[in-house]
Amino acid sequence: MSLTTTAPSATAAPATVAARRRPAKRGTATPWGFLAPALILFAAFLAAPIVYAAYLSLRKVKVSGLGLGSKARTEIWAGLDNYSRSLTDPDFLPSVGRIGMYGLIVVPIMLGLALLFALLLDANRTRESIGRFARISIFLPYAVPAVVASLLWGFLYLPRVSPITDAFEALGVTAPNLLSSSLTIWAVANIAIWGGTGFNMIVIYTALKAVPTSLYESARIDGASEVAIAWRIKIPIVLPSLIMTFVFSLIATLQVFAEPMTLRPLANTISTTWTPLMKVYRDAFTRNDIYAAAATSVIIALATFIVSFGFLKLVGRRAFNQED
Repeated sequence: MSLTTTAPSATAAPATVAARRRPAKRGTATPWGFLAPALILFAAFLAAPIVYAAYLSLRKVKVSGLGLGSKARTEIWAGLDNYSRSLTDPDFLPSVGRIGMYGLIVVPIMLGLALLFALLLDANRTRESIGRFARISIFLPYAVPAVVASLLWGFLYLPRVSPITDAFEALGVTAPNLLSSSLTIWAVANIAIWGGTGFNMIVIYTALKAVPTSLYESARIDGASEVAIAWRIKIPIVLPSLIMTFVFSLIATLQVFAEPMTLRPLANTISTTWTPLMKVYRDAFTRNDIYAAAATSVIIALATFIVSFGFLKLVGRRAFNQED
């Protein structure tokens, strides 16, 4: 009786290895397949315009002769000339100053109100129906587009049609002109505060809902009041959410455009360069100088990045428990 053995095929091992590798390749490619639509949209509608704006900011038009003919206007390299013209424009620094004052008004008041509303809603968790109605009421202005909100408030600011003026006159008091040169910035800031408080309140309130109630119960057993619980427990816990909403508000402040642009036809106190973005709009669509507009846009983008990143770097370690 003889025993026979069959030698393993030389191609068996490579085939087995290849079969084991295929699922790994498919598994690696699957996340990229899900990310592909978002990456394509990001590249097409965000990254590409930024790169193109940076390219235009380094170019300018050279006019030959009278500027007539197909070759009379040629695009040439400008270097940093457009940036120099933007920074030395007499309308640029005043617009930056106004946007700084606007931010000093909007950001503290808006985040203060958002934190206050979130704490009030979280302090009484048992009345869910009242809490739900309050959350919707506070959040609802955020759903109103900025242009629509600016038009609504703009007509409320007009002395001849405003019910606010009628209310002041009924009390025998002269109503302030909210579209005057001294109060315009407060009128614009009010629209931003009215529309943005609800969003920030929801972010902070969501962070509060994630806090275990056992912490509050232990504090109440120790005799802590609701104010002490809010100050010593709730606010430190939601500090990362406050930092995030502050950064979002800061970015929105540097990019304010819709509110003053919509109010401008209603008031002669808002110029075409009231904010840096309004200056970009004027240069691009009124003066037809897209190269200077691109340079100012890049300056605004860099300033937004530097301020936001610098603030996060400054407070990130404390707020998010980061370590080197």
